[in-house]
Amino acid sequence: MRSVSLRLSVLAASLFLGLSGVQAQQRAVPDSKAQVQLSFAPVVRQTSGAVVNVYASRSERRQNAGMEEFFRRFFGDSSPNMPPGRSQSSLGSGVIVDASGLVITNNHVIENMNEVKVALADRREFEADIVLRDPRTDLAVLKLKNPANLQVIELGDSEGLQVGDLVLAIGNPFGVGQTVTQGIVSALARTQVGVSDYQFFIQTDAAINPGNSGGALIDMSGRLVGINTAIYSRSGGNIGIGFAVPSSMARVVLDSAKVGSRNVVRPWLGARLQPVDGEIAASLGLERPTGVLVTSVYDKGPAVEAGLKRGDAILAVDGQPIDNPDAFGYRFTLKGTRGETPLTILRGGKQTHIQVKLQPPPESPPREPVRIRTRSPLSGATLVNMSPAVAEELQIDIGDDGVIVSDLDEGSAAASVGFKKGDQIVAINGERLASTKDADRVIGRANGYWEVTVNRGGRVFTTVLGR
Repeated sequence: MRSVSLRLSVLAASLFLGLSGVQAQQRAVPDSKAQVQLSFAPVVRQTSGAVVNVYASRSERRQNAGMEEFFRRFFGDSSPNMPPGRSQSSLGSGVIVDASGLVITNNHVIENMNEVKVALADRREFEADIVLRDPRTDLAVLKLKNPANLQVIELGDSEGLQVGDLVLAIGNPFGVGQTVTQGIVSALARTQVGVSDYQFFIQTDAAINPGNSGGALIDMSGRLVGINTAIYSRSGGNIGIGFAVPSSMARVVLDSAKVGSRNVVRPWLGARLQPVDGEIAASLGLERPTGVLVTSVYDKGPAVEAGLKRGDAILAVDGQPIDNPDAFGYRFTLKGTRGETPLTILRGGKQTHIQVKLQPPPESPPREPVRIRTRSPLSGATLVNMSPAVAEELQIDIGDDGVIVSDLDEGSAAASVGFKKGDQIVAINGERLASTKDADRVIGRANGYWEVTVNRGGRVFTTVLGR
């Protein structure tokens, strides 16, 4: 990040404590609430060099324009690709969290981008690879190429934060250069933000503006307690309501990147949950709406093995109370994929505890991926068999069988006409697809005639098209 101005001065409170003029110029990290009048400059010096600018871009040419127009009616929207020669760019912030050159940023900063550069506070620039994208937490991990002499921020314990704790936000708002703002933790466990699947945000009044995305939220010990992600604003500027992904969740994503995983592996419950509203709470005998209600249980998952049943209410994960499915997903994910964890449940008006096995969702049946290369509307799509792992990864409902679009090549026919990850290809030319082998066989023998049935988020539609 390019620094244009860091104006941190001794707080006015020091004047009221009888400090001399010389004493008022001394700077030290506050180590007690009584010393808040001292400067934050030492914390900034300790951490700011690890907060970086992230420049992402994408250039591509639109292909298969005729086929795209042909399929426009099928999908009811326009192609996500751009006209020939046009490029996209994005500017955000990031945090160096490992001396090997690992940088955490927000996924939306690098989403749909294929070229990334990172600029350090000392004006050095590095090209970077995207090693992991996790849209569900809106986090991503980058790896600097040929890094050297990097300043690193230590990950702190966001679980230990309390409302009222002092924090600093460091980032690059509006692209003006590295900027530090100060505030407090305004609230914890915010879940109604609508930014990611795992909503459990730290709320702060430290000024966060566009360009701060992916920047650092720092505690008074100079540790990273959050990744600044979103703001609430009617105008686009800061009004004192900012949100950060807790460092505990950032650690989960970072650990997956360190072991070479392209995706974050999370524990799988094998049950569908819904919030507990006032009416449901009254029917369960609860004094207030809390916990989550189990609406269905997958017949082969950890939930059924632990004895969880439809109609149970889950009130806590390992003793940590939960108020909604977002809170459950956050707490359950932090437990990892080994061993067991206790759930507090309410059944028949009585609380009890069950032990649930922590395990990743199974790859059963195997994915058996098929990448479509023949000329067709699905050219460039990778199809896989439905499984709990695929359903969890793509956030779709588990089906008994089926063929799912798991990936799309950039600029491919499938991407141009509007297919999306997570689409289930139910049938082609009247033949229902139970596996990728079926899909490969049916697509291979089609001769310019396409009757395609798609299930997208529960909406099933069919169209008849030709080349």
